[in-house]
Amino acid sequence: MITIVGAGIGGLTLASVLHRNGIPAVVYDADLSAASRPQGGMLDIHEDTGQAALRAAGLLEAFGKLTLEHGDAMRILDKTGAVRLAHDGNGQRPEIDRGALRNLLLSSLPPGLVRWNARVTGISRAESGFELSFADGSVAPAEILIGADGAWSKVRPLLSEASPFYSGISFVELRYLDADRKHPTAAALVGKGLMFALSDERGIFGHREPNNELCVYAALKVPADWSRQAISRDLLHQHFHGWHADFHKMLANSDGDLLPRSVWMLPEGHSWPRTPGVTLIGDAAHLMSPFAGEGANLAMIDGADLARAIIAHPDDIERILPPTKPRCSRGRGRRLRNPRPVSNSRLNPMLRWRCSISLRRRDEIARVRRREVKLRGGGEGTYRQVRLKRPSSHRSCAGRYIAVRQTPRWQSLALQ
Repeated sequence: MITIVGAGIGGLTLASVLHRNGIPAVVYDADLSAASRPQGGMLDIHEDTGQAALRAAGLLEAFGKLTLEHGDAMRILDKTGAVRLAHDGNGQRPEIDRGALRNLLLSSLPPGLVRWNARVTGISRAESGFELSFADGSVAPAEILIGADGAWSKVRPLLSEASPFYSGISFVELRYLDADRKHPTAAALVGKGLMFALSDERGIFGHREPNNELCVYAALKVPADWSRQAISRDLLHQHFHGWHADFHKMLANSDGDLLPRSVWMLPEGHSWPRTPGVTLIGDAAHLMSPFAGEGANLAMIDGADLARAIIAHPDDIERILPPTKPRCSRGRGRRLRNPRPVSNSRLNPMLRWRCSISLRRRDEIARVRRREVKLRGGGEGTYRQVRLKRPSSHRSCAGRYIAVRQTPRWQSLALQ
């Protein structure tokens, strides 16, 4: 029996692929039920990670029916409201509501496989593996234990002393209902899909959601305790002083409360030594900032890949739990076509959120060399140049060198 702690996107993907292939598993989650709390906003699901995982679970066709039309359209603006880049999307990174995706994964599992209201309070070693203690006083054995329990994982301390640290950036979430009718200015700024407004080392990001709703985040470089204070609209207006009036109108007229959210991450290259019977997936393994849109996708492909390894060796699962270096240290993402330089060179680190390339498999790399290069839009230094083999999952880059640089702040390899 495989024991999974956490019924998030990664844990449910693992459980779904295992169940589809006849491998018994149980999932424990602290939520009172599947519908006890909102699951968050939209997710863009990438072809070589999230979609590949859904394919392994037999859910890709059903997923396609739940995506938001034009959800992957994107606009990049500066603080004056000028559009620096816009495209209508190509359908390769379709957007889906996180709650809908979670429900889809849950629908593939039999009743009772997910044990709700099961908050893990402690884990100890036992003769046959591990013993999980729960908030209600009950205990349960676990022979093979998978930590899919997110940023503040209860399983991680069995493997690593690493803890999340504050990234230096906090969000304030704003929501808009019946946006086209009640909030036309905000709707026009966001457009059909995604919007990024970046200037002065701060940003406003927004995306369309089903039912004509918008979710917008104001992103600020502030101290860790900033989010603990009462957040007012006046405070937001002060932070975005000098921005176009339309942005201030957007900040002034959202529906509901302002919700502060600080952004946490694990150390870049987080890894752990081989520990019998236990491993981590998703945010428990490689918590990162959300700017590349990789967290959920990595969690899903983590789950699918681990499930395939278990399926291949059901009688010798120990052999698939080697010393681990999570995928985030190699980087994932996509290459943005024709990234344009912007007027303020300090924005380049922010643009890297969407200018990354996935080096999914080391065997795709034919050669690595170091070169001094100057990048379009600013930025100099020693970069690794990677030549990919033919054929490659990155068809447009196969056989040629691409300049990549490790970017510790955002945990990605940035393709400039």
